[in-house]
Amino acid sequence: QAQLVESGGGSVQTGGSLRLSCAASGRTFSNYHMGWFRQAPGKEREFVAGISWRGSSTYYADSVKGRFTISRDNAKNTVYLQMNSLKPEDTAVYYCAADYVPRQVIRVVSTTPEEYDYWGQGTQVTVSS
Repeated sequence: QAQLVESGGGSVQTGGSLRLSCAASGRTFSNYHMGWFRQAPGKEREFVAGISWRGSSTYYADSVKGRFTISRDNAKNTVYLQMNSLKPEDTAVYYCAADYVPRQVIRVVSTTPEEYDYWGQGTQVTVSS
């Protein structure tokens, strides 16, 4: 069982920045593609960004491309989401998630929540205008 713990959420004004962290434990972190998702009140959970197990490939939702950057440090079992130029529509609970990928399998990072095996508890991000 993997445990994921997010941190770094908070309240900022439009144009501000936040850096989310997700610390993983319990499994071999480098065996997992990692993703960030978010869910606003009354909306479905949506993909924000993803990174391959090695960190060589990254993917972004169109709504955050150019503003958010996902990265990972496998030595620290941590994935990050740097969020710049934040907008009110970025307000949501942000979740990190882990998708197990067997080494003999070549699979791109998924944007579908159902593909992920483990989830953190979420961290609130609020952007005020």
